[in-house]
Amino acid sequence: MQASKSKRRIPLWAIPLVGIALFATYKELKSLLVKPQAIFVLGGEERREAYAAKFARQHPDLPIWVSSGSPEDYAKRLFGNRGIARDRVYLDYAARDTVTNFTTLVDRLKAQNIHSVYLITSDDHMLRARIVGEIVFGSRGITIKPIAVPSGREPEPVQKCVRDGARAVLWLTTGYTGATLKVRG
Repeated sequence: MQASKSKRRIPLWAIPLVGIALFATYKELKSLLVKPQAIFVLGGEERREAYAAKFARQHPDLPIWVSSGSPEDYAKRLFGNRGIARDRVYLDYAARDTVTNFTTLVDRLKAQNIHSVYLITSDDHMLRARIVGEIVFGSRGITIKPIAVPSGREPEPVQKCVRDGARAVLWLTTGYTGATLKVRG
């Protein structure tokens, strides 16, 4: 008698997809299990910084890193008025855009032995920020736990996410962010 051939096999073309799904699941589990060691805020809107200050009060042991946010005097007042000690807040103004928010600070965070951060940005900006952050911070072993600030706006176009994801890969492979590229048209 011949054995039954009813066993299902995964087609060869699906193996990479299974691998990607398993890796994504692993990354999600890791972000849930690893306790963040810092709060990372993408500047650009006062609402994000105000939300971060409120969030920081619930996490009094975490330093707060703000990338290219409000002017320094205003930011210090904003956090100070909400009871956040100045020595917890690190303000950095080197970034020009979402990609450089991450690339300008990733090595400083790594040097501080930070392996996981809460990422605070607007909900409409979160997908792009996560894509860039996963590439840039992930390259240094830093995981992200997203915290979205309600904006009342529609999510950003997917094209922006793809463009900045490609720029993050460019930075990863060359050290160049593409921030100074001129677009003709």
